[in-house]
Amino acid sequence: MSEPAGVVQRDAAARVAAAVAATAATAAQHTSAVQPRLRRVLEAMAAEHVGVQHFASVSGYGHGDQGREVLDRVFARVLQAEAAAVRLQFVSGTHAIAAALFGVLRPGDRLLALTGRPYDTLEEVIGIRGSGQGSLAEFGIVYDELPLAPDGAVDHEGLAAALSLPTRMVLIQRSCGYSWRPSLSVEEIGLLCARVKALQPECLVFVDNCYGELVEEREPTAVGADLIAGSLIKNLGGTIAPTGGYVAGRSELVEQACCRLTAPGIGAEGGTSFDLNRLLFQGLFLAPQMVAEALICSELVAQVFSDLGYAVHPRPGAARSDVIQAVRLGDPERLKLVCRAFQAASPVGSYLDPVPAPMPGYASDLVMAGGTFIDGSTSEFSADAPLREPYVLFAQGGTHRAHAQIALERALVALATAGLDRTD
Repeated sequence: MSEPAGVVQRDAAARVAAAVAATAATAAQHTSAVQPRLRRVLEAMAAEHVGVQHFASVSGYGHGDQGREVLDRVFARVLQAEAAAVRLQFVSGTHAIAAALFGVLRPGDRLLALTGRPYDTLEEVIGIRGSGQGSLAEFGIVYDELPLAPDGAVDHEGLAAALSLPTRMVLIQRSCGYSWRPSLSVEEIGLLCARVKALQPECLVFVDNCYGELVEEREPTAVGADLIAGSLIKNLGGTIAPTGGYVAGRSELVEQACCRLTAPGIGAEGGTSFDLNRLLFQGLFLAPQMVAEALICSELVAQVFSDLGYAVHPRPGAARSDVIQAVRLGDPERLKLVCRAFQAASPVGSYLDPVPAPMPGYASDLVMAGGTFIDGSTSEFSADAPLREPYVLFAQGGTHRAHAQIALERALVALATAGLDRTD
């Protein structure tokens, strides 16, 4: 017999309150990191003399868009890179990554993934899955991957053998994606960059930086990465960028990526900003605070589900290199219940019932709780999961820890009411 609703609600609230208390010290650490990150953003804006005149953009081709050019330089400074291209024309992080891959690689080149199988949406880009749509494989790019070690870490011992063949580029996915593995710290990325360059000095290091921006003091481009890419509806958009993505790194590589986004000969010189530059500047200004809150939300998710006996990655209080929190629920019904509870606590579309469904670019059906103001924004509090064993929930984002607390209370009530709150 289930407990009365009031008792279940009080128990859920007490569990979340206990998690808040248990994570208070870690939350304070994340909050204290906002100031140095924000200082970096402010110094970049000051150095480039950002003014209200840069909020407007030109129409048509976008030639001579001073706001766009200043925005690029600000992002380059913040990302500790030689150059950057911030474009609303990038529809996603995957699109920005694909532009970089197609822009830099040439037929006959070898691409080696150092972090195992890439994120699902890159499989068709590379040519691991699907056919007939112009993948890297169809353009003669050779792809190999270095499997992860049994503990989910990069196989450093196997790196030399993997790079025994001439390789144009190595791909490092900073975030865990949909894998049960640790995300890579910037320090570890730096060590990989140094090792790759020692083995093949001309090999380029490209980092999928999605979910990782401003989480640590340095970005991969500060420790040897030649090129990085990511989405503006994740960390750097500060929850208000309406769409877009970026590439950053060595100037000639950024230009090659832009030539794929637009056309050879146009490159970074084209593309209007639709008078939305202000949102991109302001989103970057807000990003350090938003990233800190997202990290605190992830800590709360980790603590609540760890207290219930579920395996979580990372553990509460562990070092973090991205804003993703994985929870191994081990059961499809638990997964759907938690996503429904998170959706019900969303500001937009709370009345919707997320059900598993196919999504372009993904191999498995996905269940997604994403009642966000910006469609698909993972800088706002959301959760999603491929509907496959071991049924791992991936939570991310959050504009304020209070939102995560409310959503977690709803999830605990839903699990307890269904008798699915315990791992046994």
